[in-house]
Amino acid sequence: MSDKRQKLTRKIVEAVEPGPKDQFLWDSEVVGFGVRVRPGGHRGYILQYRFAGRARQYQIGAHGSPWTVETARDRARVLQGQVAGGEDPQDSKLGSRKEVTVAQLCDQYLAEGLATRKQTSIDSARSDIDNHIKPLLGAKRASLVTRQDVDQLLADVAAGKTRRTAKTAKKRGLSIVRGGKGAANSAVVTLSAAMGFAVARGVRPDNPAFRVRRFPEKKLERFLSPAEIARLGEALAAAEAVGVESPSAIAAIRLLVLTGCRKNEVLTLKPGFVDRHHRCFRLPDSKTGHKIVHIGAPALKVIDGICPEGSNIEYVLPGEWGTGHFVNLQRPWERIRAAAGLDDVRIHDLRHAFASLGAATGDSLLVIGALLGHRSAKTTHRYAHLAEHPVKDAAARISAEMSRLLGDELVAFEPGPSAPSLAADAGESARAQSLLGRVSQTRWLPTEAAAAYVGLSVPTLHTYRWAGTGPVSRKIGKRVVYAQADLDAWMAGRALDAGWMAAE
Repeated sequence: MSDKRQKLTRKIVEAVEPGPKDQFLWDSEVVGFGVRVRPGGHRGYILQYRFAGRARQYQIGAHGSPWTVETARDRARVLQGQVAGGEDPQDSKLGSRKEVTVAQLCDQYLAEGLATRKQTSIDSARSDIDNHIKPLLGAKRASLVTRQDVDQLLADVAAGKTRRTAKTAKKRGLSIVRGGKGAANSAVVTLSAAMGFAVARGVRPDNPAFRVRRFPEKKLERFLSPAEIARLGEALAAAEAVGVESPSAIAAIRLLVLTGCRKNEVLTLKPGFVDRHHRCFRLPDSKTGHKIVHIGAPALKVIDGICPEGSNIEYVLPGEWGTGHFVNLQRPWERIRAAAGLDDVRIHDLRHAFASLGAATGDSLLVIGALLGHRSAKTTHRYAHLAEHPVKDAAARISAEMSRLLGDELVAFEPGPSAPSLAADAGESARAQSLLGRVSQTRWLPTEAAAAYVGLSVPTLHTYRWAGTGPVSRKIGKRVVYAQADLDAWMAGRALDAGWMAAE
């Protein structure tokens, strides 16, 4: 049967009965093209040819979709053309097996493509790659990734296919990967960047992830009203008076709302970055690189309260154990916002609150963008921050207005501060007893002190609170506190009720 040549058709190929050894049928139209029938019944198309004096055999593919007699014959013609052009198809096939996989491409992208990016950007890309891209596409050759593969990746991550929980190198550390639509969008963005890197390196001619339609993202824009800012100031003052939160946590929240800085810009602030004379932070590095942040007197007073000038500490907001900077702001923030009735407010929304207050008081978007450190088409002159300009005045005015809403005692805002007025502000800061919500211990009282103040036992005061007939209280974390003014009002009401009952 191996010597017989005829035009192969599907009927002929499928009519061959498997024998005890391999059987070959050769095509009469394309020399060297044929089908091999193995004893187990497998049928596969092959091409035999000679290259550099050696007989070679190329496996085209198994009979069936996508390889029919016609498609396999066409492929055999292409291969013969390569042989005629001096190229060995078998070497090309071996070369394709050595192509980089998506996993290898991603590793190269992290090492070379992101070499000039910030560590936070690298960590974010690595998270997408390790948690989603590698598990779903890592073994696939980078040159064979299609638009359909990217669409499937998006759907699988959104459906939670990559969900897992694993231990980390840290003691009792856990890595929890949940997936979801937000994670799916992020994974596709990272894959698109890696594929763009592949195009630049000649790994493939196009980017299959470019402009892939992603899930609509919800814009989380939460702006605080003046009443909400006042409630936040009240909760901060109560937490500080009773001592239920770390001073660094309270100061961090105040600085965020008074300066419009990003969270890490405040948490990693060092004393050397604070320029008290020119009222600004000189940040050597930030999300947008070197940055000058103009601030007002209220923000300086917060810093003076926790890190007086000349303090020998590494960070303005030290960690809870005295080393490094404060890191875990989320949990204190959740307790503070719950006490203020702001459960839907994120830490980053404090930055929005600062910007929105500036817009509401008439500042242009250009000035607000400069305050927040957004990238701009125009670069600020190198020493422009030393001169008097609208950005400096806006920082002072917004900070003072924010402080007023928080219920603080501050000097009035005066546009365009000069060097003498700055010195006066510094003296006022040292004399002030109330620093942006810091109040005397007698204004906010814990339950024990409140009970003694109104002349009741602690259980009795608790009973009044549970019954809803006691004085107004606030809950900060697990602690219940009372404002002295609310206690006075409650006692006055009880005395009035007692007078009416006596008169009757």
